[in-house]
Amino acid sequence: MNVMDGLKIALLRVCIFSIAFLYTVSINAQSNTPDYSNLDNWAAHPWKYDPSDSVPEPLKADFHLDSAVDVFFIHPTTYVDAKQPFGWNAPVTDSAINSKTDKGTILYQASIFNIAGRVFAPRYRQANLNAYYTTDTVSALTALNEAYDDVKAAFEYYLQHYNNGRPIIIASHSQGTTHAKRLLKEFFDGKPLQARLVAAYIVGIAVQPNYFTNILPCNKPSQTGCFCTWRTMENGYLTPFVQNENFTAVVTNPLSWDIDKPDVPRENNEGSVLLKFNKLMMHVAGATIHGGVLWTEKPHFFGNILYTNKNYHIADYNLYYLSVRNNVQQRVKAFMAPPSPKGG
Repeated sequence: MNVMDGLKIALLRVCIFSIAFLYTVSINAQSNTPDYSNLDNWAAHPWKYDPSDSVPEPLKADFHLDSAVDVFFIHPTTYVDAKQPFGWNAPVTDSAINSKTDKGTILYQASIFNIAGRVFAPRYRQANLNAYYTTDTVSALTALNEAYDDVKAAFEYYLQHYNNGRPIIIASHSQGTTHAKRLLKEFFDGKPLQARLVAAYIVGIAVQPNYFTNILPCNKPSQTGCFCTWRTMENGYLTPFVQNENFTAVVTNPLSWDIDKPDVPRENNEGSVLLKFNKLMMHVAGATIHGGVLWTEKPHFFGNILYTNKNYHIADYNLYYLSVRNNVQQRVKAFMAPPSPKGG
């Protein structure tokens, strides 16, 4: 055997080893995907009682459970420890993270949508918050892709086992919206499933004007098959993220829901849910579309003098809780209405 033959054999062995390694990694990644037949891997599911079933006390008298529509809710980041004790992605079995998810976003955000029907919210191997800020973009993208793979697997399981042709609302916040955008593009945009989309509420992350090909922004309160999105900040403030954007993000006004009514004063806001879930607070925040964000004056509530943050990202839904809830009902009613007779 000459030197060249030896090199070729060595190279072949390296290639075989690499292929075997990649195959093993792929199999391991698949085996780590949560088992969505297990209800423990759902933060919200109609077959168990969970915080998404909660209704603020002032709204209980008018609450009538309707199961005509399904809501697939993708929660925001609750794995926020900067030390990243689990690495870039959180396990779905950590009780502390799950408790934070359930008592926070599932209670205060997903519960908005129980007026529409059954709420499904998967636990997923969410990326650490640092994925949005690190200079290690390769690790960040890998972490977000792993998280999306779980969301996609959960949605596919939901479609196969639970949906049965029912209309769907997609709802999300922050990291959840990062994944909801991809989900909508992959499963709905120009696909047969788009016909079953009541609306998408994809909040807290920028949505570029041309991100979707066929799914349009919701420009009127009763429009269906469309998407709503906003990011809330104090009047006059723009985050560095926004300042560096080379596009103007789509923005929906969550008080008017009307593209022709971009400015609504806080006096028209009939219900925010802030720190106390069972307390509905009136006239807390207005809503004005400004470029690619939603502006409001500093929210009006007792003790707001102590609140100095000008980015209201964490309260994107809370500030407009009742308005979103009412609008969900409005779009479901429009979607379920029989088609108008032709002619006449």
